[in-house]
Amino acid sequence: MVSTKHVFVTGGVASSLGKGIIASSLAKLLQARGYKVTNQKLDPYINIDPGTLNPYEHGECYVTNDGAETDLDLGHYERFTDCPTSQANNITTGRIYQNVITRERRGDFLGKTVQIVPHITDEIKHNIKLLCNTGDYDVIITEIGGTAGDIESLPFLEAVRQLRWELGEKSVLIHLTLVPYLAATGELKTKPTQHSVKSLLEIGLQPDILVLRTERELSDDLRKKVSLFCNVEPKAVIESIDVSTIYEVPIRMETENLDQIVLQKLELPLNGIPDMDLWKQFLYKLKNYSREIEVGLVGKYVELHDAYKSIAESFIHAGVVNDCKVNIRWLHSEDITSDNVAEKLGGLKGILVAPGFGNRAIVGKLRTVEYARTHNVPFFGVCLGMQMAVVEFARNVLNLKDANSTEMDTDTPYPVIALLESQEKVTDKGGTMRLGAYKCELKEESHAYEAYGEKLIEERHRHRYEFNNKYKEQFEKAGLVSTGVNPESGLTEIVEIPALKWFVGTQFHPEYKSTVSKPHPLFVSFIKACLS
Repeated sequence: MVSTKHVFVTGGVASSLGKGIIASSLAKLLQARGYKVTNQKLDPYINIDPGTLNPYEHGECYVTNDGAETDLDLGHYERFTDCPTSQANNITTGRIYQNVITRERRGDFLGKTVQIVPHITDEIKHNIKLLCNTGDYDVIITEIGGTAGDIESLPFLEAVRQLRWELGEKSVLIHLTLVPYLAATGELKTKPTQHSVKSLLEIGLQPDILVLRTERELSDDLRKKVSLFCNVEPKAVIESIDVSTIYEVPIRMETENLDQIVLQKLELPLNGIPDMDLWKQFLYKLKNYSREIEVGLVGKYVELHDAYKSIAESFIHAGVVNDCKVNIRWLHSEDITSDNVAEKLGGLKGILVAPGFGNRAIVGKLRTVEYARTHNVPFFGVCLGMQMAVVEFARNVLNLKDANSTEMDTDTPYPVIALLESQEKVTDKGGTMRLGAYKCELKEESHAYEAYGEKLIEERHRHRYEFNNKYKEQFEKAGLVSTGVNPESGLTEIVEIPALKWFVGTQFHPEYKSTVSKPHPLFVSFIKACLS
């Protein structure tokens, strides 16, 4: 039985410094040394999960194989390590409180006053240790969301304090902070880091390693200063300088000896030099491409690129395979009209219509699909994007002028996209969609089959509405073909227009499964078509 060690990653000074990327990079390096590693994210908000959060609030909602709606950092974990995550890899304050309150109502605490300490902190510790039971992991890396000093993060930090005491020598605390550069004085300032560490010390947490996010190189004197004032060894003051791509961070952290320091503090053997050859090959190809193309990403949350994080990363992975750089033209579907669609989409080598919910900006997506179809521009529709391709085809090819999805119009006379039968009595919004991995059987002589190279695949879903199979024969006679079907339910998962260069829509979300070592075959095929 493996005696699991724990690494905790906290942040200070500002949010969005890249705790998830540092945690993912460390996991990759430890994995490259032969250790079995997994990542976990603790989020301090009271939502049960990110499933009901507006993407403007929190970026994309990432879905795991077991149907958990999770934080987007889990996408980074999977893209870096190629290890699937699950419900156990993401926990929120909301779920912690829900679990404790459920137990209280059940009578588990009869005679006791239920309190933050010990009941909430015990539940947090239970969830941190839960991963130990799901696999024989050598190291579990737990990222705590938010920043030190946030009132909502306090129960998590207190739980980490208790757990570190219980674990003894089996844990390491990494604290990520910002060292800002003041142009007026020409100096890097360490005071924010000092105050952030002070906040942790007041809670009872002493960092073992400091990772300093910076836009300028750190001098030895600055590192020594931070070491002195923060009670951290000089060698454990790590520089995380701004880089052109997140995929460079593991190499930077290897240069800074982050993995070696962690292993030494955990009293684990180094196991030689980490095998990062494939990663370095990917990075070389990413930076040394022979051509560039521009593809359009059409959605209604494009102001926040993190709303489509997995799609953007999938384009990077597919570009490397095809020896090209994929530049994204971010297009708000609300801005696309019949009058300007040619101007907005002109010059693009391919178009992807993104997933989403609700009626806002649907007209722009329909105009985009029509343009791609009539101009034979390679088209990729994901989830709602696929559904809009079906609606557009129904209206403009089948002449079903009022065809629609019942999500947009419950009274449409031609419900070519309709509510899943399993969703008809569902009233709660959170965690109730068709979620997680389902099988899909591919039709031979299709773009999908050519891309995957196999007949039976499995992909992740997040939707309530589906292609209405009552219209399937009518669509296929007119040229839009169902090329992927769930073998159990008969649900249409993929549609294509074979007469066009590359026109594919998927009900599932292929972007969730694209990783550095395994770029998603549909994105690879799409970019290949864009280049031809």
